[in-house]
Amino acid sequence: MSILIKNGEIVTADIQFTADVYCEGETITAIGENLDVTADEVIDASGKYVFPGFIDPHVHIYLPFMGTFSKDTYDSGSRAALVGGTTTLIEMCCPSRSEEPLEAFNLWNGKAEGVSACDYTFHMGVTRFDDDAEKQLRQIVDAGITSFKVFLAYKGAFGIDDAELYDTLKLAKELGVVVTAHCENADLVARTQARLLAEGKVGPEWHEPSRPVQVEAEGCHHLMTFAEMTGAEVYVVHTSCKPAVDALAAARERGVLVGIETVIPYLVLDSSYAERPDFEGAKWVMSPPIRAKEHQDYLWQKLADGTIQTVGTDHAPFDFHTQKHMGHPDADKAVDAQFNPTGTAANFTLIPNGIPSVEERVNLLYTYGVTTGKIDLQTFVAVASTNAAKQFGLHPRKGDVVVGGDADLVVYDPEYRGKISVETQTMDTDYSGFEGVEIKGRPHVVTVRGEVAARDGAFVGTLGRGQLLRRGKPEQT
Repeated sequence: MSILIKNGEIVTADIQFTADVYCEGETITAIGENLDVTADEVIDASGKYVFPGFIDPHVHIYLPFMGTFSKDTYDSGSRAALVGGTTTLIEMCCPSRSEEPLEAFNLWNGKAEGVSACDYTFHMGVTRFDDDAEKQLRQIVDAGITSFKVFLAYKGAFGIDDAELYDTLKLAKELGVVVTAHCENADLVARTQARLLAEGKVGPEWHEPSRPVQVEAEGCHHLMTFAEMTGAEVYVVHTSCKPAVDALAAARERGVLVGIETVIPYLVLDSSYAERPDFEGAKWVMSPPIRAKEHQDYLWQKLADGTIQTVGTDHAPFDFHTQKHMGHPDADKAVDAQFNPTGTAANFTLIPNGIPSVEERVNLLYTYGVTTGKIDLQTFVAVASTNAAKQFGLHPRKGDVVVGGDADLVVYDPEYRGKISVETQTMDTDYSGFEGVEIKGRPHVVTVRGEVAARDGAFVGTLGRGQLLRRGKPEQT
């Protein structure tokens, strides 16, 4: 199969120019003006951009969390990603402390293998560290999974203690892999939650005050101390606020190797969403929480100047009318009884965390970033694709438009106008966190390794064609 994309404006993280792109099989084989080649399919990209396939460095497709499971599978999740222009997913493999790392990795991979329509890989969760876990983590790295994930939150479930954190970072330094981290101070969160609940503050509007910016910043300071002492390379996920970004930037100035990620909900939404009445605010409960608008504005500034390298989603899809209602304070209501059969006092700490967003990231980033002038096209490509490819050992195979790279391409129509709605989304949830938001631009054609996978908002690819990607070492961004 061969594809010729003609007359498009090619945009990478470094350059912008008009040319044709010719793909044979799974690979880009020629780039140039007026290519004289014959192709099985010719796509006219006049008036459109040609971007590298986008990479979401932070998703949850299969996720056991707070007594339930995330709604998407790799069927719905990979289709949604492709419709939105994302051709590679990096999922968090999050075992409990009692699970064996290899068994967990095989379980998570088994959910994707033979199902996913896009390519995928994993951050391997380290939820305990002992001799047996270390041996299995070495095997997982040998299989091409070159990043770990640690939680400085969720004690008793995913969270690790300081001795385990130190040993994980030492191992990562030895193996040359990057450690991704959820940074919050778990003890401060627990104490604050307990105080709020004792005061009768049980609704979703109290989720953000229970995890204020100080506890996120302290978690970042904490990780930076350990990274500095071990020399390990780290990457802080879903950074939501100015104090956290500043703590990480200061550590970088001291020589700590730290990548900084934010996620699309923080750039588009603000804390007022979780304060909406009648429990509707539960739709926007995630951790760290969505912050006040002043932090959103600061995140955009730090994207523009390169302090923040990547924009992911932290896609964690849960239904509103059932799963999110696990934390509804009126536990005697019928809808809640299904998920809270004991009738114990429900509260915001029982709301499954997360916002479905893998389908919307690229269009929201383009609409709120590029069309408003907050970021330019090169930055858009860098933070949504290239920097993640470099950080996680996928470049130049992924994240660029280069001869020899995978033919993962997005022909993007900047003239499209539409609205986001649960009625038209591909994600398998009963609500959209961005309902009614107007978007300017969307993918016209999306290819994965030389096969057209999406056209004009519809999936047309092949389920099961996605590959588990074997990755190399991090490349400095």
